Amino acid sequence: MTDPVCYPDPRVISLDPRFDRYRLGSAAVERLWTGARWAEGPVYFGDARCLLFSDIPNNRIMRWDEETGHVTTYRAGSNFANGNTRDRQGRLITCEHGTRRVTRTEYDGTVTTLMDRFDGKPLNAPNDVVVRSDGSIWFTDPGYGLLWDYEGNKGEAELPMRVYRIDPHSGRGEVVLEDMERPNGLCFSPDDKYLYVADSSGRSEIRVYDVVGNNLQNGRGFAKLAPCVPDGIRCDVDGNIWSSAGWSGAPDEGIRIYAPDGDLIGKIALPEVCSNLTFGGRKSKRLFITASQSLYALFVEAQGIT
Repeated sequence: MTDPVCYPDPRVISLDPRFDRYRLGSAAVERLWTGARWAEGPVYFGDARCLLFSDIPNNRIMRWDEETGHVTTYRAGSNFANGNTRDRQGRLITCEHGTRRVTRTEYDGTVTTLMDRFDGKPLNAPNDVVVRSDGSIWFTDPGYGLLWDYEGNKGEAELPMRVYRIDPHSGRGEVVLEDMERPNGLCFSPDDKYLYVADSSGRSEIRVYDVVGNNLQNGRGFAKLAPCVPDGIRCDVDGNIWSSAGWSGAPDEGIRIYAPDGDLIGKIALPEVCSNLTFGGRKSKRLFITASQSLYALFVEAQGIT
């Protein structure tokens, strides 16, 4: 499904010697599958050797099998699912645009609603989600699923655009952040000391916050991506941030890699607009990428946080 390329793949671009250690000279960007309308929310299941990802407009979650390479429908009628992750017990956590909720898929396949309202009002349209090491669930609610029936149910937002936390013990939801126009992708640093959040509004930036207990403090700019727009983001074990970067029309848009100090050290160019990414594979050193209609992958020497 991928055209032949010369090694090293010219689409993997080093801008700083710090990125060189993560490049594999004989690894290329691979197109694993195409057929979505807008692919999103990849999450890797090592015990099942598979990757789940959302196809939002087609209202389904897809399953890529690592052993066979086949892609099948994991869940039809997904309520326009967007972001996905796993909790500390290995269960699927999903943000649903259509029902404006965050859910957990139990071991027997039943779906439990974790949060769909705050202060008596419905959430906007939960977008992306991450689970902290203590089991708490943090998710963004920018309301993109309310803009069109194409990716949810068109409607009016009744709450501000926020980041929420769901307590792992009480199940109670609380607001942890509301200083962004469109909070989108998010990830923790390896030591849980920092939370990175992508703002996909006109700011086109990634911001970083100190995590103090269950609260966020000292918000500040980490990286400006304009004219590209950030969406999904991930962190590796060395603290580098791997961010989607799309919608600019530039030939090198795709993924941007930032060192812990915020310096741009590398790029991965893609032929489609990148929505999200995650690490997976045997040692969590394979980068899986959802981009427009397709699923891509690239072996790297960086190890993602699991």
